Amino acid sequence: MRLKDTGLTAQDIKDKVSKYMIETYERFDFIAETAKDQYIYDEKGEAYLDFYAGIAVNSAGNCNEKVVAAVKDQVSDIMHTFNYPYTIPQALLAEKVCTTIGMDKIFYQNSGTEANEAMIKMARKYGIEKYGPNKYHIVTAKMGFHGRTFGAMSATGQPGNGCQIGFGPMTYGFSYAPYNDLQAFKDACTENTIAIMVEPVQGEGGVHPATKEFLCGLREFCDENGMLLLIDEVQTGWCRTGAPMCFMNYGIKPDIVSMAKALGGGMPIGAICATEEVAKAFSMGSHGTTFGGHPVSCAAALAEVNELLDRDLAGNAKKMGDYFMKKLASELPHVKEVRGMGLLVGVEFDDSISGVEVKHECLHRHLLITAIGAHMIRMIPPLIITEEDCDKAVSIIKESVEALL
Repeated sequence: MRLKDTGLTAQDIKDKVSKYMIETYERFDFIAETAKDQYIYDEKGEAYLDFYAGIAVNSAGNCNEKVVAAVKDQVSDIMHTFNYPYTIPQALLAEKVCTTIGMDKIFYQNSGTEANEAMIKMARKYGIEKYGPNKYHIVTAKMGFHGRTFGAMSATGQPGNGCQIGFGPMTYGFSYAPYNDLQAFKDACTENTIAIMVEPVQGEGGVHPATKEFLCGLREFCDENGMLLLIDEVQTGWCRTGAPMCFMNYGIKPDIVSMAKALGGGMPIGAICATEEVAKAFSMGSHGTTFGGHPVSCAAALAEVNELLDRDLAGNAKKMGDYFMKKLASELPHVKEVRGMGLLVGVEFDDSISGVEVKHECLHRHLLITAIGAHMIRMIPPLIITEEDCDKAVSIIKESVEALL
C-alpha cells in the first residue's frame, strides 16, 4: 500500500500510529513505502541504503523477485491450512534445509524467539525422559540474546538488564557463563545440566564471534558428558557468516539448531533442526503451532534459500565482510575495534563517540544501521551488496562520526 493511494498525508499515518499503537520502538521519521535489493524508499521516493536488512532478514535483497513470485503463486493456491494435511512447500523446504545443513529433522515455528522456545522445550523433554525429572538445567552465555518470550528471555544472559527488566521472576533452570570462556561453561554445569546453548556470534551482545577453541570445546565437552549442544542461529543462519549456517565454519554439528530471520526472505518463519535421536523428544501432541509451517512462508523460504545457495551469497558475505571490515578499521576515526564474521559487522568507538548518535547521523544521510550499547554500531546488510555499497556506507559513517566531533 502506498501513501498516494490512501488519500492521507505522511503526518496522518504518524498520528494514527501515535494514537492507536503501543509503541516499544524508536521510530525513524519516514515511511518505508517500497524496497528493492539493497535500498528502501520512503513516501517521497528517496532512497536509503539498507545496511540493516530488516534485522538480518532480507538476505537475498529486499523484495527479491523469486521470493515475491513464490509468495504470489502460493497465495493463489492455498494461503493457510492447519498442520494435519500435507502441504507441498513444507515438504520441499524440509528436505532442502535438512540436506543443506546436515541435520535430520525440522520443526517449523513463526519466529526466532519461538524457535528458541521450541529448542529449549525439546532439550528439556529429551533430558527428563532419558535421565530423569531433574535433568533440565541449561547453561547459556552472559550477554547473549535469545528472544523475548519467557523461556527465550530467561535463557538470555542479561539478568536484571535489557529485555528482562520489569517482568518478574524468570523461568527457572538457567545459568550463565562468560562467552568464549570454555572453563567457565564447564564449571557452570551441574549433574542436572542437559544442554549448553550459545550463539556462534553474539549479535546483541556486541558482535563477538565464538573462538574455534570455545565452540569446538563445547561440542567435545557435551559429547563427553551426555549433554546437548544447542546453537542459536536466528541471526547468523543462512549464509550471513560465510557458510549456510555459522556452525559449519567451525566444523561441528549441534544437536539442535534454531533459525528464523533470513530463512523466510521477508516472510515470518522460524524453525529448529535436530538429530534423529533428539527429535524423538517431540511426540504426537507434545508441541504445536497454528501458523508454523505456513504454506506461503514455506514457499517464500524455499525460494530464498535457493537464491542464497544458487548465487553463493555465503561466499559474497565472506568477501564483502572482509572488505567492509578492513575499510571501516582503516578509514573511521575514533575506532576502538571492528569485529564480526561475514556481513555481521560491529564497530566499537572510543568513549568520545555515541553509537546512537552515529546511527542518527547516518539516518540523516540515508544510511540505515543500528546501535548497540553506548559506543557501538552494527551492520547486517543484504548479502548482495558490492564493494561500491561498502564504500558508500563507510563514507557516510565517517561523515557522521566527524559531524559529532
